[in-house]
Amino acid sequence: MDYVEDVAELEAVYGIPGEASLIKVADRLTPSYRKWIMASRFCVLTTVGPEGVDGSPRGDDGPVALELDDTLLALPDWRGNNRMDSLRNIVRDSRIALMFMVPGSNNVVRVNGEAKITFDEALCARFSDKGRQPRSVIVVKISEVYSQCARALMRADLWGGQSPNVDLPTVGDMLAEMKAGFDGKEYDSAWGDRAKDTMW
Repeated sequence: MDYVEDVAELEAVYGIPGEASLIKVADRLTPSYRKWIMASRFCVLTTVGPEGVDGSPRGDDGPVALELDDTLLALPDWRGNNRMDSLRNIVRDSRIALMFMVPGSNNVVRVNGEAKITFDEALCARFSDKGRQPRSVIVVKISEVYSQCARALMRADLWGGQSPNVDLPTVGDMLAEMKAGFDGKEYDSAWGDRAKDTMW
């Protein structure tokens, strides 16, 4: 079996990304990205360390992340299995990726950036709930935030036809924020047919 060893070989097969794939990337929370992430109660946290990579589910009974400012997010480290794989990785390599999901929505919002861990009492106290608070908080400096193509969740029928129970911005809304004159309504209205024709 032959394996791809060169990026140019990949690009020759896949071609170049479309306009929407390129203009959607922001270096901070825009109003639409902020609203979407604050509606998310679940994300996947991905970290890198000397032993390899780690993907960890993170969930909460409210927003899974707290906005500190438009370039900083905070995630409480609630009780888990105490392996601390993600935390160990962050201490040794600050690169981080987050994938935010909302049940019923086939869209995903991704954040890439750098993370640090703090035991800061005041910040931990901001997550106090029913007498509990996290032992630490992961603070993420955003380098890029963007929406992810919905096709994977659509193919998997991840939510079984369920619709989101919150009002979320559309991908067209996000794109219109990123480029003046971009017709987000047209993008959204054409998405169904475009997805159907390009699902596989």
